[in-house]
Amino acid sequence: MKRLLRIGHRYVSLLVSIQLLLWTISGIFFAFNQIQQVRGEHVREAQPINVDLSSFKLETGPAQSVRFASRLGQPVVVVTKAGEKHYRVPSGNTVAMLTPQEAIEAVHIGTTLVAIDVEFVDKVAPGDEYRGRALPLYRVVAEDAEATQYNVYLNPYTSEIVAVRSERWRVWDLMWGLHIMDWRARDDIHNLPMKFFSLLALISGLTGIGLFFSSRRRVSSISMQSD
Repeated sequence: MKRLLRIGHRYVSLLVSIQLLLWTISGIFFAFNQIQQVRGEHVREAQPINVDLSSFKLETGPAQSVRFASRLGQPVVVVTKAGEKHYRVPSGNTVAMLTPQEAIEAVHIGTTLVAIDVEFVDKVAPGDEYRGRALPLYRVVAEDAEATQYNVYLNPYTSEIVAVRSERWRVWDLMWGLHIMDWRARDDIHNLPMKFFSLLALISGLTGIGLFFSSRRRVSSISMQSD
């Protein structure tokens, strides 16, 4: 029985060790990379919002939330009703969607980057780097002074930057997927493989401890008999 237990423990430990290695590698990567750098916060510029409340004539009615945003330096009002967002200027008029050229201008205003291309995004697939963001979006490809490329994602109504993605972020995202064992969407930390390997690691550890003390007792018994 003990022989079968040892053989089973050996193969289970090998299987668990592979995932433990991935957990360790990804953990080291997380420890040595600042999340602010990964998220591109270092290339973003603060956008102050100056609002003349005396010119505020918008009647919002019942709303879940009302907030101001800066659209190319000008205030806009974001009203959330029944889960939907409505965009208005303080006078009450509807805000038009940014043009591609205005999206490029927004990146020049809101970051230290130089925009080189722009694309309208209205679809998302599992694992996309802008997943979790409300659509549609503008994706502006931009570069810093060292020619490092970034994808800057903008709200097309407020010009707010909702995400900045770079090669460092993509490596981080890959490591995160390996860490939580959600290799496709990289979002679900409660997935079945994660639960299975966590329990397997626990069982392997407990079995190893049991075998260790069992081996010690056996060695002690043999030593006493030889004396």
